[in-house]
Amino acid sequence: MTSSVPWQESLSSGTEAVQDEVIRWYQRTPEGQAYVPTMIWGTLQTEAYATVILGQVVDFLGIPDDVPAGVAKRMQRQQVLYDGEHHYDVVLGEQALFTNIGGPEVMREQIDRILRDIDLPSLTLGIIPASAHVDMLPVHAFNLHGDEVHVELVSSGVNVTESSELDLYRQAFSRLSDAALYAEAAKELLRKARSFWIGAQRG
Repeated sequence: MTSSVPWQESLSSGTEAVQDEVIRWYQRTPEGQAYVPTMIWGTLQTEAYATVILGQVVDFLGIPDDVPAGVAKRMQRQQVLYDGEHHYDVVLGEQALFTNIGGPEVMREQIDRILRDIDLPSLTLGIIPASAHVDMLPVHAFNLHGDEVHVELVSSGVNVTESSELDLYRQAFSRLSDAALYAEAAKELLRKARSFWIGAQRG
């Protein structure tokens, strides 16, 4: 089964209510997988990075501007990384480290945050190099928690619960993670991106 809710409906009162829903989703599912090719996974975003992202959501969709409240909830949701009760397998595309969200300082701080948290027991973080061969056709970002996949489209959020579709998402995640670099190799990609943003700050 697939259900879709337009963003302008689910965000009609602003960003905070949806963030509350995401917190509940994370709290009831102790394990999850996420593939995010072009931006930083929300549960690893810094406050500054999240402020830019939610500000863009408000501006694009024309919804009530409650960005500080939405960001506060997004920061609250990140406690699942530190409570000892959750684990997440996350694959980023290398492009996520270079997509300019908020400028060089915001990006450098964001990379620093990932370097700080990459060894958390709750996190298995892989990064697919931009030039890597991936045994998978290019696909959109998705989050898999329990028996549900969440996909964010331009116009709506989509939840997928049909078992045959879930199997395809699990297979896709396996292939994507096979192409990713982990541990020290992933840290090298992060350090490369950090150096880029430091150079951009100076320039």
